Amino acid sequence: MSQNRLGGETSPYLRQHKDNPVHWEPWDATSLERARRERRPILLSVGYAACHWCHVMAHESFEDERIADLMNELFVNIKVDREERPDLDQIYQHALALTGESGGWPLTMFLTPDGEPFWGGTYFPPAARYGRPGFPEVLRAVAETFARDPDKVAKNVSALREGLAQLSKTHPGSGIGLAAIDQIARRLVREIDPFHGGIGDAPKFPQPFVIQLLWRAWRRQREQPFRSAVLLTLDRMCQGGIYDHLGGGFSRYSVDAAWLVPHFEKMLYDNAQLIDLLTVVWQETRDPLYAARVQETIAWLLREMRVGNAAFAAALDADSEGVEGKFYVWTEAEVDAALGQDSARFKSLYDVTPEGNWEEHTILNRRRRPEWKAEEEPFLAGCRDLLLAVRGGRVRPGRDDKVLADWNGMAIAALANAGLVFARPEWITAAREAYGFVTENLLGPDGRRTHSWCDGSARHPATLDDHAHLARAALALHEATGEAAYVEAAQRHVADADRYHWDAAEAGYFFAAVDTNDLVVPVKHANDHAVPSGNAVMVEVLVRLHAITGEDRYRSRAEAVVGAFSGSLARNFFPLASLLNAAAFLERPLQIVIVGTDDEATDQLRQAVLDVSLPDRVLTIIAPGTPLPVGHPAFGKVSADRSAVAFVCAGPVCSLPLADAARLREDLEGR
Repeated sequence: MSQNRLGGETSPYLRQHKDNPVHWEPWDATSLERARRERRPILLSVGYAACHWCHVMAHESFEDERIADLMNELFVNIKVDREERPDLDQIYQHALALTGESGGWPLTMFLTPDGEPFWGGTYFPPAARYGRPGFPEVLRAVAETFARDPDKVAKNVSALREGLAQLSKTHPGSGIGLAAIDQIARRLVREIDPFHGGIGDAPKFPQPFVIQLLWRAWRRQREQPFRSAVLLTLDRMCQGGIYDHLGGGFSRYSVDAAWLVPHFEKMLYDNAQLIDLLTVVWQETRDPLYAARVQETIAWLLREMRVGNAAFAAALDADSEGVEGKFYVWTEAEVDAALGQDSARFKSLYDVTPEGNWEEHTILNRRRRPEWKAEEEPFLAGCRDLLLAVRGGRVRPGRDDKVLADWNGMAIAALANAGLVFARPEWITAAREAYGFVTENLLGPDGRRTHSWCDGSARHPATLDDHAHLARAALALHEATGEAAYVEAAQRHVADADRYHWDAAEAGYFFAAVDTNDLVVPVKHANDHAVPSGNAVMVEVLVRLHAITGEDRYRSRAEAVVGAFSGSLARNFFPLASLLNAAAFLERPLQIVIVGTDDEATDQLRQAVLDVSLPDRVLTIIAPGTPLPVGHPAFGKVSADRSAVAFVCAGPVCSLPLADAARLREDLEGR
């Protein structure tokens, strides 16, 4: 009889379940072969280490001997970490959606012995409640249907198979122009909550790619609703409970519309995207609140999230001591004890009351007193440090120590750019160290890039997102350091994506490598999920490589990707924000070339560029006499006798040489 096989896994999430009485198996050839050999249905459970409801279902059902015995009797039970195998998660989440159910985690899917889905859900309680059937009843009903009504199962499989086949279908079009993008931005800005910012009602997610879309539209069109929507959203998030005011960093989402009550898990990818967004908006507004949130969030990453003193862990759990948010919340008495005579002033600003604002506790926030006053900050910083020290003595939430290539790529790019903009070379150094760790350690025995690394073991072939985000990270490091080796590294990442993921028949990149043999269908899409679409990120990377190298093959491929998915806009543009941002970049990259040496005049020109919010900036600094690639719009304008001058090229048109930093800044601000 099969026993629990998760003890040999490296995933922290899978190891959380290694002592369950459930005979869990990892998703591998052995477990899939067993299901086929025994002709038993598969119970697939997908979750992740920081998932609160995954913990709840584990405690209620997977640790229960009676329920475990039923699972072991009726199914081959397979446990998957969705962060290790996002390719599997995407397929089965989509299958659940096709049944009319909302997705999420834990994902509970029932599959045929060949891995094809026929029914599923998310969290099931151990007994009927919340309007959901009890898990034992679900297990018996599904097993009985599989055994006694094969025609019904086959009908479900056939219907879902037809729906899943659409996951690899593109909807080509003629491209995406700036006018269409601006029109969509005007439609999306109407979705912004006029009181609290963000999209829609509760639960509310940051969705930084959508806010980026609105900011880019503001930069192009200067229509005030775009700017107002972005600043309202960032202000409310930065001062809300979704932000950790003591330790830095943003939680995954808010369970309410006002950003007060977070789902307390902290994910690397959210914080990387928000560092990027806050940085680009700060470049125009100079809002000290945004600068503080960037600095504090990066400080949190470097203090609490590093693995091997280099790369970054995936997430912090929402729970500690089995209670969601316990590590982060306060009672008034605890604040009084920590701050003494300073307590009253602090409490008035951070919403601390006797009754609390959440389950008789307080989530620190500045929603009612959001004004930033420089003269108050030293006092408040001292109070926050005292409370952080007290909090440091509590039982900490668990940390998922997986190093994921794509999420680290996002963090590396964010650190490199923020380090450049805020003149923090130590952030750039941290980005270099993380990139070095990922590129050296996330490799299989054949030298092929892997998706994850944990406890010294690299696992699972890289996804499209891994190649795309590592290429983007390399290009951010090139811009921050000027080192040509990073351009060559980006080219290698793109070559890997082309080799393992490109769809030669219909264009676009598949999410999983084309030689992945344990998926029921291939997946190819341009939709954003919690992270930006890999195809969209590839477009950005390809445009940058074309600008830097002058090689037309990169621009041609970027155009092919946009063309492959542009027909999707007519179906549903809401999940395509990152593709729209990338398409705008493709249409009108802003290439800035500074010709100069390591002198003060060149530094002033460089600083003038960094002082302006330019989301689609490609900054190149070259020595006098260094040739630009043939086809670069500034080709032929650079000569050996010109030093400390800048050229600004929008599309094929370049400015006259600009030697004065103030004039360069003025030129850029007008674009």
